[in-house]
Amino acid sequence: MFAIIPFMTDLFDHAMHERLQNDAPLAARMRPRTLEEYIGQEHIIGEGKLLRRAIESDRLFSSIILWGPPGTGKTTLAQVIANQTKSHFETLSAILAGKAELREVIERALERNRLYKQRTILFVDEIHRWNKAQQDALLPYVENGTVTLIGATTENPFFEVIKALVSRSRIFQLRNLNQVEIGQLLQRAISDPLRGYGTRKIHLTDEARAHLEDVATGDARNALNALELAVESTPPDADGVIHVTLEVAQESIQRRAVLYDKDGDAHYDTISAFIKSVRGSDPDAALYWLAKMLYAGEDPRFILRRLVILAGEDIGLADPLGLVVASSAITAFDFIGLPEGIYPIVEATLYLATAPKSNSAGAYFKAMQRIEQEGAGSVPKHLQDGNRDREATGQGMGYQYPHEFEGHYTPQQYLPKRLLGTYFYAPSQEGYEAQVQARLELWREAQRKALNIEKHETLPDLPEETIQTLKRNIK
Repeated sequence: MFAIIPFMTDLFDHAMHERLQNDAPLAARMRPRTLEEYIGQEHIIGEGKLLRRAIESDRLFSSIILWGPPGTGKTTLAQVIANQTKSHFETLSAILAGKAELREVIERALERNRLYKQRTILFVDEIHRWNKAQQDALLPYVENGTVTLIGATTENPFFEVIKALVSRSRIFQLRNLNQVEIGQLLQRAISDPLRGYGTRKIHLTDEARAHLEDVATGDARNALNALELAVESTPPDADGVIHVTLEVAQESIQRRAVLYDKDGDAHYDTISAFIKSVRGSDPDAALYWLAKMLYAGEDPRFILRRLVILAGEDIGLADPLGLVVASSAITAFDFIGLPEGIYPIVEATLYLATAPKSNSAGAYFKAMQRIEQEGAGSVPKHLQDGNRDREATGQGMGYQYPHEFEGHYTPQQYLPKRLLGTYFYAPSQEGYEAQVQARLELWREAQRKALNIEKHETLPDLPEETIQTLKRNIK
Protein backbone atom coordinates (compact mmCIF):
# COMPACT_ATOMS: atom_id res chain seq x y z
CA MET A 1 0.00 0.00 0.00
CA PHE A 2 2.76 2.43 0.99
CA ALA A 3 4.72 1.64 -2.18
CA ILE A 4 1.76 2.72 -4.31
CA ILE A 5 1.35 6.15 -2.71
CA PRO A 6 4.36 7.81 -4.43
CA PHE A 7 3.20 6.39 -7.75
CA MET A 8 -0.32 7.72 -7.20
CA THR A 9 1.08 11.11 -6.17
CA ASP A 10 3.17 11.30 -9.35
CA LEU A 11 0.16 10.27 -11.39
CA PHE A 12 -2.01 12.97 -9.84
CA ASP A 13 0.73 15.59 -10.32
CA HIS A 14 1.08 14.60 -13.96
CA ALA A 15 -2.67 14.78 -14.50
CA MET A 16 -2.81 18.21 -12.86
CA HIS A 17 0.08 19.41 -15.01
CA GLU A 18 -1.65 18.18 -18.17
CA ARG A 19 -4.87 19.90 -17.14
CA LEU A 20 -3.08 23.18 -16.48
CA GLN A 21 -1.37 22.93 -19.86
CA ASN A 22 -4.67 22.37 -21.63
CA ASP A 23 -6.36 25.20 -19.74
CA ALA A 24 -3.49 27.65 -20.30
CA PRO A 25 -4.09 30.67 -22.58
CA LEU A 26 -3.40 30.12 -26.26
CA ALA A 27 -0.29 32.32 -26.14
CA ALA A 28 1.19 30.11 -23.41
CA ARG A 29 0.25 26.87 -25.18
CA MET A 30 1.78 28.05 -28.46
CA ARG A 31 5.05 29.15 -26.92
CA PRO A 32 7.86 27.70 -29.08
CA ARG A 33 9.90 24.89 -27.53
CA THR A 34 12.77 24.69 -30.02
CA LEU A 35 14.76 27.06 -32.19
CA GLU A 36 13.01 25.60 -35.24
CA GLU A 37 9.64 26.69 -33.83
CA TYR A 38 10.89 30.14 -32.86
CA ILE A 39 9.67 32.91 -35.17
CA GLY A 40 11.40 36.26 -35.60
CA GLN A 41 14.65 37.79 -34.28
CA GLU A 42 16.65 36.50 -37.22
CA HIS A 43 19.27 39.14 -36.54
CA ILE A 44 20.33 37.33 -33.36
CA ILE A 45 19.25 33.68 -33.77
CA GLY A 46 19.22 33.25 -37.54
CA GLU A 47 21.30 30.49 -39.11
CA GLY A 48 24.97 30.96 -38.29
CA LYS A 49 24.42 33.74 -35.73
CA LEU A 50 26.52 33.70 -32.56
CA LEU A 51 23.67 33.15 -30.11
CA ARG A 52 22.13 30.36 -32.19
CA ARG A 53 25.47 28.56 -32.41
CA ALA A 54 25.93 28.87 -28.64
CA ILE A 55 22.44 27.47 -27.97
CA GLU A 56 22.70 24.60 -30.46
CA SER A 57 26.09 23.51 -29.15
CA ASP A 58 25.02 24.03 -25.52
CA ARG A 59 27.99 26.31 -24.99
CA LEU A 60 26.31 29.34 -23.47
CA PHE A 61 29.13 30.10 -21.08
CA SER A 62 28.85 33.88 -20.89
CA SER A 63 25.88 35.66 -19.38
CA ILE A 64 23.40 37.37 -21.69
CA ILE A 65 20.72 40.03 -21.33
CA LEU A 66 17.69 39.89 -23.64
CA TRP A 67 16.29 43.38 -24.13
CA GLY A 68 13.14 44.17 -26.05
CA PRO A 69 9.47 45.24 -25.98
CA PRO A 70 6.76 42.96 -24.53
CA GLY A 71 5.72 40.03 -26.68
CA THR A 72 8.94 39.77 -28.69
CA GLY A 73 9.99 36.39 -27.30
CA LYS A 74 12.47 37.06 -24.47
CA THR A 75 11.00 34.52 -22.04
CA THR A 76 10.34 32.11 -24.89
CA LEU A 77 13.97 32.25 -25.99
CA ALA A 78 15.05 31.55 -22.41
CA GLN A 79 12.78 28.49 -22.33
CA VAL A 80 14.20 27.30 -25.65
CA ILE A 81 17.64 27.49 -24.07
CA ALA A 82 16.32 25.56 -21.05
CA ASN A 83 15.04 22.79 -23.33
CA GLN A 84 18.33 22.67 -25.25
CA THR A 85 20.89 22.74 -22.45
CA LYS A 86 22.28 19.98 -20.24
CA SER A 87 22.92 22.61 -17.56
CA HIS A 88 20.41 22.89 -14.74
CA PHE A 89 17.98 25.72 -15.46
CA GLU A 90 16.65 27.92 -12.66
CA THR A 91 14.07 30.68 -13.04
CA LEU A 92 13.38 33.73 -10.89
CA SER A 93 10.93 36.56 -11.42
CA ALA A 94 12.41 39.84 -10.25
CA ILE A 95 8.87 41.00 -9.48
CA LEU A 96 8.26 38.19 -6.97
CA ALA A 97 11.71 37.11 -5.82
CA GLY A 98 14.28 38.92 -3.73
CA LYS A 99 17.62 38.24 -2.03
CA ALA A 100 16.30 35.29 -0.02
CA GLU A 101 15.12 33.42 -3.11
CA LEU A 102 18.35 34.30 -4.94
CA ARG A 103 20.37 32.95 -2.03
CA GLU A 104 18.52 29.62 -2.22
CA VAL A 105 19.22 29.36 -5.96
CA ILE A 106 22.91 30.10 -5.40
CA GLU A 107 23.17 27.47 -2.65
CA ARG A 108 21.60 24.86 -4.90
CA ALA A 109 23.92 25.85 -7.76
CA LEU A 110 27.00 25.52 -5.55
CA GLU A 111 25.86 22.14 -4.24
CA ARG A 112 25.03 20.90 -7.74
CA ASN A 113 28.43 21.91 -9.04
CA ARG A 114 30.21 20.34 -6.05
CA LEU A 115 28.41 16.99 -6.27
CA TYR A 116 27.75 16.58 -9.99
CA LYS A 117 29.97 19.16 -11.73
CA GLN A 118 26.79 20.48 -13.35
CA ARG A 119 26.52 24.10 -14.45
CA THR A 120 23.51 26.27 -13.59
CA ILE A 121 21.82 28.76 -15.88
CA LEU A 122 19.75 31.32 -14.00
CA PHE A 123 16.98 33.11 -15.87
CA VAL A 124 15.87 36.35 -14.18
CA ASP A 125 12.73 37.75 -15.77
CA GLU A 126 12.19 41.53 -15.54
CA ILE A 127 15.68 41.91 -14.11
CA HIS A 128 15.36 45.70 -14.17
CA ARG A 129 12.84 45.36 -11.32
CA TRP A 130 15.65 44.42 -8.94
CA ASN A 131 17.22 47.38 -7.18
CA LYS A 132 20.96 47.98 -7.11
CA ALA A 133 21.48 46.02 -3.88
CA GLN A 134 19.67 42.98 -5.29
CA GLN A 135 21.64 43.12 -8.53
CA ASP A 136 24.86 43.56 -6.54
CA ALA A 137 24.02 40.37 -4.60
CA LEU A 138 23.95 38.42 -7.87
CA LEU A 139 27.17 39.90 -9.30
CA PRO A 140 29.81 37.77 -7.46
CA TYR A 141 28.19 34.52 -8.58
CA VAL A 142 28.01 35.65 -12.18
CA GLU A 143 31.60 36.77 -11.96
CA ASN A 144 32.93 33.47 -10.53
CA GLY A 145 30.80 31.30 -12.82
CA THR A 146 28.51 29.82 -10.17
CA VAL A 147 25.61 30.74 -12.48
CA THR A 148 25.33 31.84 -16.07
CA LEU A 149 22.82 34.66 -16.13
CA ILE A 150 20.08 35.14 -18.67
CA GLY A 151 18.35 38.41 -17.86
CA ALA A 152 15.20 39.61 -19.61
CA THR A 153 14.14 43.24 -19.56
CA THR A 154 11.84 45.62 -21.41
CA GLU A 155 14.00 48.53 -20.24
CA ASN A 156 17.32 49.77 -21.53
CA PRO A 157 19.86 47.65 -19.61
CA PHE A 158 22.51 50.35 -19.95
CA PHE A 159 20.35 52.45 -17.62
CA GLU A 160 18.43 49.91 -15.55
CA VAL A 161 21.03 47.17 -14.94
CA ILE A 162 24.18 47.86 -12.94
CA LYS A 163 27.24 48.49 -15.06
CA ALA A 164 29.16 45.57 -13.56
CA LEU A 165 26.50 43.07 -14.73
CA VAL A 166 26.22 44.71 -18.13
CA SER A 167 29.98 44.58 -18.64
CA ARG A 168 29.95 40.84 -17.90
CA SER A 169 27.07 40.10 -20.27
CA ARG A 170 26.34 40.13 -23.96
CA ILE A 171 23.35 42.35 -24.76
CA PHE A 172 20.93 41.04 -27.38
CA GLN A 173 18.21 43.47 -28.44
CA LEU A 174 14.96 41.89 -29.64
CA ARG A 175 12.70 43.75 -32.06
CA ASN A 176 8.96 43.88 -32.55
CA LEU A 177 7.80 41.16 -34.90
CA ASN A 178 6.77 42.26 -38.37
CA GLN A 179 3.34 41.56 -39.83
CA VAL A 180 4.54 38.51 -41.79
CA GLU A 181 5.89 36.93 -38.60
CA ILE A 182 2.68 37.71 -36.71
CA GLY A 183 0.76 36.08 -39.57
CA GLN A 184 2.90 32.94 -39.27
CA LEU A 185 2.13 32.72 -35.56
CA LEU A 186 -1.60 33.10 -36.19
CA GLN A 187 -1.56 30.40 -38.86
CA ARG A 188 0.37 28.02 -36.62
CA ALA A 189 -2.13 28.56 -33.80
CA ILE A 190 -5.04 27.84 -36.12
CA SER A 191 -3.52 24.69 -37.61
CA ASP A 192 -1.73 23.08 -34.63
CA PRO A 193 -3.93 20.15 -33.47
CA LEU A 194 -2.19 19.64 -30.11
CA ARG A 195 -1.68 23.10 -28.70
CA GLY A 196 -3.77 25.27 -30.99
CA TYR A 197 -7.09 25.05 -32.83
CA GLY A 198 -6.13 22.41 -35.41
CA THR A 199 -8.98 20.12 -34.36
CA ARG A 200 -11.60 22.85 -34.88
CA LYS A 201 -12.94 24.36 -38.06
CA ILE A 202 -11.85 28.00 -38.13
CA HIS A 203 -12.13 30.39 -41.05
CA LEU A 204 -10.02 33.51 -40.53
CA THR A 205 -10.78 35.95 -43.34
CA ASP A 206 -7.96 37.80 -45.07
CA GLU A 207 -9.29 41.12 -43.77
CA ALA A 208 -9.44 39.81 -40.20
CA ARG A 209 -5.95 38.37 -40.45
CA ALA A 210 -4.56 41.63 -41.81
CA HIS A 211 -6.25 43.57 -39.02
CA LEU A 212 -4.80 41.33 -36.30
CA GLU A 213 -1.36 41.47 -37.89
CA ASP A 214 -1.47 45.25 -38.01
CA VAL A 215 -3.07 46.08 -34.68
CA ALA A 216 -0.92 43.65 -32.69
CA THR A 217 1.94 46.15 -33.27
CA GLY A 218 4.59 43.45 -33.28
CA ASP A 219 3.47 41.83 -30.01
CA ALA A 220 3.00 38.07 -30.49
CA ARG A 221 1.14 37.66 -27.20
CA ASN A 222 -1.26 40.44 -28.11
CA ALA A 223 -2.05 38.81 -31.48
CA LEU A 224 -2.63 35.34 -30.00
CA ASN A 225 -4.77 36.69 -27.17
CA ALA A 226 -6.95 38.48 -29.72
CA LEU A 227 -7.26 35.34 -31.84
CA GLU A 228 -8.22 33.31 -28.79
CA LEU A 229 -10.90 35.79 -27.77
CA ALA A 230 -12.27 35.85 -31.32
CA VAL A 231 -12.45 32.05 -31.57
CA GLU A 232 -13.79 31.36 -28.10
CA SER A 233 -16.46 34.08 -28.27
CA THR A 234 -17.77 33.23 -31.75
CA PRO A 235 -20.34 30.41 -32.05
CA PRO A 236 -19.90 27.98 -34.96
CA ASP A 237 -22.35 27.93 -37.85
CA ALA A 238 -24.53 24.97 -38.82
CA ASP A 239 -21.51 23.20 -40.33
CA GLY A 240 -19.43 23.72 -37.20
CA VAL A 241 -17.23 26.44 -38.75
CA ILE A 242 -16.16 29.39 -36.65
CA HIS A 243 -15.98 32.45 -38.90
CA VAL A 244 -13.54 35.10 -37.67
CA THR A 245 -14.47 38.10 -39.77
CA LEU A 246 -13.04 41.61 -39.79
CA GLU A 247 -15.85 42.72 -37.49
CA VAL A 248 -15.07 39.94 -35.02
CA ALA A 249 -11.35 40.74 -35.17
CA GLN A 250 -12.02 44.41 -34.50
CA GLU A 251 -14.13 43.54 -31.48
CA SER A 252 -11.43 41.21 -30.17
CA ILE A 253 -8.68 43.82 -30.32
CA GLN A 254 -10.62 47.06 -30.23
CA ARG A 255 -7.83 49.31 -29.06
CA ARG A 256 -4.51 49.53 -30.79
CA ALA A 257 -1.85 48.57 -28.27
CA VAL A 258 0.39 51.58 -27.89
CA LEU A 259 3.82 50.60 -26.56
CA TYR A 260 4.20 53.04 -23.71
CA ASP A 261 5.62 52.26 -20.29
CA LYS A 262 5.53 55.42 -18.18
CA ASP A 263 8.79 54.48 -16.49
CA GLY A 264 10.57 53.00 -19.47
CA ASP A 265 12.22 53.65 -22.81
CA ALA A 266 8.96 54.24 -24.71
CA HIS A 267 8.09 57.02 -22.27
CA TYR A 268 11.39 58.82 -22.72
CA ASP A 269 11.63 58.15 -26.46
CA THR A 270 8.14 59.55 -27.11
CA ILE A 271 8.55 62.71 -25.04
CA SER A 272 11.92 63.16 -26.75
CA ALA A 273 10.28 62.91 -30.18
CA PHE A 274 7.60 65.38 -29.06
CA ILE A 275 10.05 67.99 -27.77
CA LYS A 276 12.32 67.64 -30.80
CA SER A 277 9.33 68.10 -33.12
CA VAL A 278 8.29 71.30 -31.34
CA ARG A 279 11.89 72.54 -31.33
CA GLY A 280 12.15 71.65 -35.02
CA SER A 281 9.03 73.74 -35.83
CA ASP A 282 6.98 70.74 -37.05
CA PRO A 283 3.49 71.20 -35.56
CA ASP A 284 2.11 68.11 -37.31
CA ALA A 285 4.69 65.76 -35.83
CA ALA A 286 4.30 67.47 -32.46
CA LEU A 287 0.54 66.81 -32.51
CA TYR A 288 1.11 63.17 -33.43
CA TRP A 289 3.48 62.47 -30.53
CA LEU A 290 1.24 64.49 -28.19
CA ALA A 291 -1.73 62.33 -29.23
CA LYS A 292 0.28 59.16 -28.64
CA MET A 293 1.22 60.23 -25.13
CA LEU A 294 -2.28 61.31 -24.12
CA TYR A 295 -3.80 58.20 -25.73
CA ALA A 296 -1.46 56.00 -23.73
CA GLY A 297 -2.39 57.73 -20.47
CA GLU A 298 0.59 60.03 -19.93
CA ASP A 299 0.17 62.61 -17.17
CA PRO A 300 -0.74 65.88 -18.99
CA ARG A 301 1.12 67.89 -16.35
CA PHE A 302 4.34 66.10 -17.26
CA ILE A 303 3.88 67.22 -20.88
CA LEU A 304 3.07 70.77 -19.81
CA ARG A 305 6.14 70.98 -17.59
CA ARG A 306 8.29 69.95 -20.53
CA LEU A 307 6.65 72.62 -22.69
CA VAL A 308 7.47 75.27 -20.09
CA ILE A 309 11.10 74.13 -20.10
CA LEU A 310 11.14 74.21 -23.90
CA ALA A 311 9.69 77.72 -23.93
CA GLY A 312 12.67 78.95 -21.95
CA GLU A 313 15.29 76.77 -23.57
CA ASP A 314 14.32 76.80 -27.25
CA ILE A 315 12.02 79.81 -27.77
CA GLY A 316 13.52 82.29 -25.34
CA LEU A 317 13.48 85.94 -26.27
CA ALA A 318 12.71 85.18 -29.90
CA ASP A 319 9.12 85.16 -28.58
CA PRO A 320 8.85 85.98 -24.85
CA LEU A 321 5.14 85.15 -25.00
CA GLY A 322 6.06 81.49 -25.46
CA LEU A 323 6.76 81.15 -21.76
CA VAL A 324 3.55 83.01 -20.97
CA VAL A 325 1.47 80.70 -23.18
CA ALA A 326 3.07 77.54 -21.76
CA SER A 327 2.65 78.69 -18.17
CA SER A 328 -0.93 79.75 -18.84
CA ALA A 329 -1.67 76.31 -20.30
CA ILE A 330 -0.77 74.75 -16.93
CA THR A 331 -3.13 77.08 -15.09
CA ALA A 332 -5.91 76.49 -17.63
CA PHE A 333 -5.51 72.71 -17.50
CA ASP A 334 -5.62 72.67 -13.71
CA PHE A 335 -8.77 74.81 -13.84
CA ILE A 336 -10.54 72.74 -16.52
CA GLY A 337 -9.23 69.18 -16.23
CA LEU A 338 -9.78 66.44 -18.82
CA PRO A 339 -11.10 66.06 -21.44
CA GLU A 340 -11.50 69.76 -22.33
CA GLY A 341 -8.14 70.53 -20.74
CA ILE A 342 -6.53 69.02 -23.83
CA TYR A 343 -7.20 72.29 -25.68
CA PRO A 344 -4.75 74.48 -23.74
CA ILE A 345 -2.12 71.73 -24.12
CA VAL A 346 -2.69 71.67 -27.86
CA GLU A 347 -2.66 75.48 -28.05
CA ALA A 348 0.65 75.66 -26.20
CA THR A 349 2.10 72.92 -28.40
CA LEU A 350 1.09 74.65 -31.63
CA TYR A 351 2.18 78.10 -30.41
CA LEU A 352 5.64 76.90 -29.44
CA ALA A 353 6.06 74.75 -32.55
CA THR A 354 5.29 77.71 -34.83
CA ALA A 355 7.11 80.38 -32.80
CA PRO A 356 10.54 81.75 -33.82
CA LYS A 357 13.30 79.83 -32.04
CA SER A 358 16.28 80.90 -29.99
CA ASN A 359 18.42 78.95 -27.53
CA SER A 360 20.25 82.05 -26.32
CA ALA A 361 19.14 81.38 -22.74
CA GLY A 362 21.88 78.75 -22.76
CA ALA A 363 24.25 81.68 -22.27
CA TYR A 364 23.74 81.07 -18.56
CA PHE A 365 25.74 77.86 -18.78
CA LYS A 366 28.63 79.69 -20.41
CA ALA A 367 28.77 81.98 -17.39
CA MET A 368 28.59 78.99 -15.06
CA GLN A 369 31.40 77.26 -16.91
CA ARG A 370 33.61 80.35 -16.53
CA ILE A 371 32.95 80.37 -12.77
CA GLU A 372 33.73 76.65 -12.50
CA GLN A 373 36.97 77.10 -14.42
CA GLU A 374 38.24 80.32 -12.83
CA GLY A 375 36.28 80.75 -9.62
CA ALA A 376 33.82 83.55 -8.89
CA GLY A 377 35.12 87.08 -9.25
CA SER A 378 34.65 89.76 -6.58
CA VAL A 379 31.76 92.18 -6.89
CA PRO A 380 33.06 95.62 -8.03
CA LYS A 381 32.95 98.19 -5.21
CA HIS A 382 30.35 100.44 -6.84
CA LEU A 383 27.94 97.49 -7.29
CA GLN A 384 28.12 96.40 -3.68
CA ASP A 385 25.29 97.09 -1.22
CA GLY A 386 25.80 100.57 0.17
CA ASN A 387 23.06 100.38 2.80
CA ARG A 388 25.21 98.76 5.49
CA ASP A 389 28.20 101.10 5.97
CA ARG A 390 28.70 103.17 2.86
CA GLU A 391 30.85 105.91 4.39
CA ALA A 392 33.27 103.61 6.24
CA THR A 393 33.75 100.96 3.56
CA GLY A 394 32.99 102.81 0.35
CA GLN A 395 30.55 100.09 -0.71
CA GLY A 396 28.23 101.27 -3.47
CA MET A 397 30.07 104.54 -3.99
CA GLY A 398 30.44 105.55 -7.62
CA TYR A 399 27.38 103.69 -8.83
CA GLN A 400 25.44 105.57 -11.51
CA TYR A 401 21.66 105.15 -11.46
CA PRO A 402 20.66 104.43 -15.12
CA HIS A 403 17.21 106.01 -14.83
CA GLU A 404 18.80 109.42 -14.26
CA PHE A 405 20.31 109.36 -17.75
CA GLU A 406 18.85 109.80 -21.22
CA GLY A 407 17.46 106.57 -22.57
CA HIS A 408 17.62 105.11 -19.04
CA TYR A 409 21.14 103.90 -19.78
CA THR A 410 24.67 104.85 -18.86
CA PRO A 411 27.79 102.79 -19.58
CA GLN A 412 29.58 101.53 -16.50
CA GLN A 413 31.38 98.43 -15.23
CA TYR A 414 29.18 95.52 -14.17
CA LEU A 415 31.47 92.48 -14.56
CA PRO A 416 34.62 91.82 -12.51
CA LYS A 417 37.51 93.71 -14.08
CA ARG A 418 39.23 90.61 -15.47
CA LEU A 419 36.06 89.71 -17.39
CA LEU A 420 35.45 93.08 -19.03
CA GLY A 421 34.68 92.58 -22.71
CA THR A 422 33.45 89.03 -22.16
CA TYR A 423 30.02 88.46 -23.71
CA PHE A 424 28.12 85.38 -22.64
CA TYR A 425 24.82 86.29 -24.26
CA ALA A 426 24.61 86.20 -28.05
CA PRO A 427 21.11 87.25 -29.22
CA SER A 428 19.65 85.52 -32.23
CA GLN A 429 18.23 87.31 -35.25
CA GLU A 430 14.82 85.68 -34.72
CA GLY A 431 11.58 87.43 -33.81
CA TYR A 432 11.64 89.88 -30.92
CA GLU A 433 15.24 89.00 -30.13
CA ALA A 434 16.40 90.70 -33.31
CA GLN A 435 15.32 93.98 -31.68
CA VAL A 436 17.19 93.01 -28.53
CA GLN A 437 20.31 92.34 -30.58
CA ALA A 438 20.24 95.81 -32.14
CA ARG A 439 19.73 97.56 -28.76
CA LEU A 440 22.34 95.47 -27.02
CA GLU A 441 25.02 96.17 -29.60
CA LEU A 442 24.54 99.93 -29.11
CA TRP A 443 24.83 99.55 -25.32
CA ARG A 444 27.90 97.31 -25.60
CA GLU A 445 29.61 99.72 -27.99
CA ALA A 446 28.98 102.63 -25.59
CA GLN A 447 30.33 100.56 -22.72
CA ARG A 448 33.47 99.61 -24.65
CA LYS A 449 34.22 103.28 -25.41
CA ALA A 450 33.50 104.49 -21.88
CA LEU A 451 35.64 101.81 -20.23
CA ASN A 452 38.33 101.66 -22.93
CA ILE A 453 37.62 98.01 -23.57
CA GLU A 454 39.50 96.71 -26.57
CA LYS A 455 38.73 93.06 -26.03
CA HIS A 456 35.51 91.82 -27.61
CA GLU A 457 35.03 88.20 -26.65
CA THR A 458 31.96 86.24 -27.77
CA LEU A 459 32.23 82.85 -26.17
CA PRO A 460 31.75 79.82 -28.47
CA ASP A 461 28.77 77.56 -28.09
CA LEU A 462 29.30 74.88 -25.48
CA PRO A 463 29.23 71.18 -26.40
CA GLU A 464 25.90 69.54 -25.59
CA GLU A 465 27.64 67.20 -23.13
CA THR A 466 29.00 70.16 -21.18
CA ILE A 467 25.61 71.86 -21.08
CA GLN A 468 23.95 68.70 -19.78
CA THR A 469 26.62 68.31 -17.09
CA LEU A 470 26.07 71.88 -15.96
CA LYS A 471 22.30 71.36 -15.89
CA ARG A 472 22.72 68.27 -13.71
CA ASN A 473 24.93 70.28 -11.36
CA ILE A 474 22.13 72.81 -10.98
CA LYS A 475 19.65 70.10 -10.01
